[in-house]
Amino acid sequence: MNIYYDINEVPHDENTILTVGTFDGVHLGHQKIINEVLFRSVENAKRNLLITFEPHPRIVLSNSQEVKLITTLDEKVNYLRLHALQNLLVINFTKQFSQIGFKEFVKDFLVDKIGLSEIVIGYDHQFGKNREGNAKILTELGKEFDFKVTQVSPYSITDVVVSSSKIRRALITGDIQRVNSFLGKRFELSGKVFKGIRRGKEIGFPTANIGLNNRHKIIPKTGVYFVEVKLAEGNYFGMMNIGYRPTFNSASELTLEVHIFYFNENIYEKDISVRFIDRLRDEKKFGSIEDLRNQLLMDKQTCFEKINNIKVETH
Repeated sequence: MNIYYDINEVPHDENTILTVGTFDGVHLGHQKIINEVLFRSVENAKRNLLITFEPHPRIVLSNSQEVKLITTLDEKVNYLRLHALQNLLVINFTKQFSQIGFKEFVKDFLVDKIGLSEIVIGYDHQFGKNREGNAKILTELGKEFDFKVTQVSPYSITDVVVSSSKIRRALITGDIQRVNSFLGKRFELSGKVFKGIRRGKEIGFPTANIGLNNRHKIIPKTGVYFVEVKLAEGNYFGMMNIGYRPTFNSASELTLEVHIFYFNENIYEKDISVRFIDRLRDEKKFGSIEDLRNQLLMDKQTCFEKINNIKVETH
């Protein structure tokens, strides 16, 4: 997959089928759009291209640190590599760029600079300044500038339309099963391992403390989770705690720590990715360290009972 970070680097080719969007999560609804792009480009022997934005437009337009992402740019790119896309363009989204009108964006960027034969959009697609553009207007522009518009219907699971906003809400409530079913893969947190206060090692459950790569990454509800851990050394299963360590009264800030099963190597400052399989329980304060240790043993046994029914994600 060719990745471009400057639209001027994309070779002009009027035989291009493309799609445009933030694609936060690259969930099953997004994948339906991507698959339509791939199908139509192969069927018509034309180039395909996906255009996305970094940072997420809402971060720029709201000036808020509270905007939360399902996928960072690196994660998004990694997921998109799994598809047979030929080209990816990441546009630097700025306030200046946000002022570009929808007709100007279509003509100057898509038609004149990139080249456009067909654009594939989702059922609720909006674009341009103040999101004034929509499928109807885009179709009118297609007649004016000689390109086709294909609109993809929503992807639903048990009559519920898959969307990034629903996934974010499910993460906040800790509904990992729903999150993963909507994503079509396991939700992932990525970062670097840093040295903690080693409380876990003292009770026989050493943990890797994780500092996230992106402050805008959404974090699931506090609690204990069964997870898959991806390291340079390989993939492992483990259990993760998201919370404040109430038994120790030692954390004023939210901590992310994972106990990796049958692993005892020094991984400080190394990259780590944690993929969520299931939520085990809420975080709670125990009356003693021994009570906590006994609960962790039960949590670990619960994870082992689940392992036979799952598979490791290799990507």
